Amino acid sequence: MTTTLTPATEPLSHRRRWAALGVLVGAVLLLAVDGTVLYLAVPSLTRELAPTATEILWIGDVYSLALAGLLVTAGNLADRFGRKKVLLLGTAAFGLASALAAFSPTAGVLILARLLLGIAAATIMPSTLSLIRGLFTDPRERTRAIAIWSAGSGGGIALGPLVGGALLEHFWWGSVFLINVPIVAVFLIAGAVLLPESKNPRPGRFDLLSAGLSMAAIVPLVYAVKHAVGSGFDGQVALAAGIGLTAGTAFVRRQRRVADPLIDVALFRNPAFSGAVLADFVSVFALTGLLFFFSQYLQLVRGFGPLEAGLAEMPATLASIVVVAAVGVIVARLGRGRAVAAALGVAALGLALVSVAERASHYGWLALALLPVGLGVGLALTLTVDSVLSAVPRDKAGSASAISETAYELGAALGIALLGSLVTVVYRAFLPADAPSAAQDSLAGAVAVLDPASGPAQAAREAFTGAMQVTSVAAAVITAIAAVIAWRTIPSGKD
Repeated sequence: MTTTLTPATEPLSHRRRWAALGVLVGAVLLLAVDGTVLYLAVPSLTRELAPTATEILWIGDVYSLALAGLLVTAGNLADRFGRKKVLLLGTAAFGLASALAAFSPTAGVLILARLLLGIAAATIMPSTLSLIRGLFTDPRERTRAIAIWSAGSGGGIALGPLVGGALLEHFWWGSVFLINVPIVAVFLIAGAVLLPESKNPRPGRFDLLSAGLSMAAIVPLVYAVKHAVGSGFDGQVALAAGIGLTAGTAFVRRQRRVADPLIDVALFRNPAFSGAVLADFVSVFALTGLLFFFSQYLQLVRGFGPLEAGLAEMPATLASIVVVAAVGVIVARLGRGRAVAAALGVAALGLALVSVAERASHYGWLALALLPVGLGVGLALTLTVDSVLSAVPRDKAGSASAISETAYELGAALGIALLGSLVTVVYRAFLPADAPSAAQDSLAGAVAVLDPASGPAQAAREAFTGAMQVTSVAAAVITAIAAVIAWRTIPSGKD
């Protein structure tokens, strides 16, 4: 199936294409910052709104549940109704939900605002990638554009703590949400002027049951993972996982039967597509699972403040930006599959070096170890996303983008759950048998109640450092497995 070009979707000039890319990168940068900025605001919003423990969990979790659950449906709707239209509507909704979150009078209203933010974000993410697929028809140019998009996403994750820390030093907790409103206004104006419209000219019938099954599969699975992290494996985890797996099986079966599937499962027979999705999932699983606890290590073991810890993680982000200049040469020399494998191999080496540097007395060694991590992951994510988009026709770009983003979200959730559990188990195993009960629970608990210079506090920090080293090695092994997957499945034909 091919996309019929209309006057609104005629190829744009070189300058306008790259200006339009700036709008798309700005949108994903905004989402990435918003995904991490909340955690710093939790203490102050807790003082103001007095949420219960359950409400605090929902304030943090409902955003990712809505985002992950709606990505597939939102990507399909973008293909159907127009990617520019869905992106601008989603961005406007994101701004309105941000204002509601900023001035939430109760925890319940904030939970509702976070739900609306997740729904809006689900419409934005796949639309940005599918518009890039249409804007850049030249493979080399598109790869460079996706590298810039990936750098924006990674940079936003790193900027979140910096922006949050700066705002919370001078303003109330709602400022971390309110800052989105003027930014959204600028993006809406620039997007309306610069972005072209594109959609699938023959989308077929929208399958509402498939949309429901996709949400019934993904949301319970993500919830099960998050609940297992917070409360351990219990009946709720088993029930949610069972519902998700059952709905997922029904969803796949239905996609094989219906004339107009929400996802074309035949895409997974394409090794470039399936290999890229799998490599993306495994690498994100390893990296996110480690970095989620890395900021705790920097603050609780090395004594960095939130802003200082955010700056300490910047070497990985800066290295990922270098990919923009190098990606074309690397792919031309190695081919796509070998380039992804080599990038993941470099990231695995960096993670192994991080495990050693976590014992170093000087932070400089840790900064050097983060460089290959950022370089390898930045290159791998750029090429896996590019492989997914390149493997489908332009009229299916929204659905393909949604698959890539869903793999990313699931990989991140599982990484935090499983590698987070590993950190906790190893930390407790490394603690002395006579450690205080506060230290047995977590390092944060130990730091809160113990004298920082006391022997038990020092033993807790040593145990957590050992746990981080073990987890870093585990993440390195998993990333190396992802490299093998990429080597074996993604074709290395030269672009």
